[in-house]
Amino acid sequence: MTSASSESVTASRTSPPSRLRIEPCVLLKYGELALKRRNQQLFARHLVRNLRHAMARGNETPPKVQLRRRSGVLAVSAPPLSQAEIVARARDVIGLSVVQPVWRVAKSAAAAEVAAVQLLRERHDGGRTPTFAVRCRRRDRRFGLTSEQLAARIGARVCGELGWRVDLKHPDVELWVEVDWREIFLGVERYRGRGGLPVGSSGHALVLLSGGFDSPVAAYRAMRRGLRCDFLHCTGAPFTDPSSTYKAYALARQLSRFQPGSRLYVAAVGSAQRTLATSGAGEAQIVAQRRLYLRVADVLARRVGAQALVTGDSLGQVSSQTLANLAVAEEAASLPVLRPLLAFDKLEIIDEARQIGTAEISVLPDQDCCQLFQPPRVATHTTVGRLTDVEARAGMDTLVDNVLSHIQEFDLDSCGATAEAAPQEATTVKDQHTHQ
Repeated sequence: MTSASSESVTASRTSPPSRLRIEPCVLLKYGELALKRRNQQLFARHLVRNLRHAMARGNETPPKVQLRRRSGVLAVSAPPLSQAEIVARARDVIGLSVVQPVWRVAKSAAAAEVAAVQLLRERHDGGRTPTFAVRCRRRDRRFGLTSEQLAARIGARVCGELGWRVDLKHPDVELWVEVDWREIFLGVERYRGRGGLPVGSSGHALVLLSGGFDSPVAAYRAMRRGLRCDFLHCTGAPFTDPSSTYKAYALARQLSRFQPGSRLYVAAVGSAQRTLATSGAGEAQIVAQRRLYLRVADVLARRVGAQALVTGDSLGQVSSQTLANLAVAEEAASLPVLRPLLAFDKLEIIDEARQIGTAEISVLPDQDCCQLFQPPRVATHTTVGRLTDVEARAGMDTLVDNVLSHIQEFDLDSCGATAEAAPQEATTVKDQHTHQ
């Protein structure tokens, strides 16, 4: 340590800052993104874009987002949003492992001591005297004290001024102190982030979104692997009421918390389903319908630039999701069909639906298009040959074209906050996209 730095540390031990400047902010720590090397900046750009979108969501005047980038860490403030509001929004940003409200103070041991006492005093509810532990970490190894020395100094100051007792194994309160390159951060709360890769870093997918538990969770899982997702919902219109559309809209709105730029497409497939039924699909009707949905999704995905399809299939969960039937259905699509929930059981799916806030929507009643024209018995083992014969009689290409010509599109970032606004704010895809 140089003589200059020695003098600085000595002075900081004896002379607390006369005017301590404390800036509340939020520390965001990378998850899996931290493992990336040469292309980490690409992933970080997606993360920052998504973070700015999360801070601006629902605000007429976007907040002034201030980001300070450090090695594997972002320090964020976004006036006029409060620290608690920033924490709540950041916890929905995929790609972060830790969200931590902190105080930012000058880079000196004395400032850290004073701030620590003030922070812990403010957090104390006035009950019994709690135990505490100080956890220090130095990103700047040039700082004049080791992590252990700084923790000891802060701990001694807290014991002396507040009378709290140290318990390093099972403390009531943990004080986290991080020495960065230009400042020191202190906090007593740490929240687990969503983890995964930043949305958009792995490409663009189209999710086949039903009104059940499975497909919204599959969409969330796909987002956590870095896919930006648009949504396609198939409704049984004109043979069903609009309840499933409102439900899909509500689900897509809930999922849009996790990504910017969400779009929902609604396709009326009831007439096409009836044509398949009258063309002799019989026990294979459900699989024939699934091939119809995938064909529509495949064409739509190419129009909107998506590179894969995502479904909520879980192997063996229902008759149409046997290995044989999944293979027959997938043959109808030219794009990859991703199934994030393939090995999940139903209880695991429902638990995750509760965690992401879609379960309470999925339980609402609606008229599901999959129940239309359902045969008394569903085949568990169909073949491509059998279904291509049915499709030839039904004129599948014409059916798909008819469905796509009337598809509706909802921009979930610009739509109102309630599902009731959805029908008035839809546009037809044919007005905005050309067939590729």
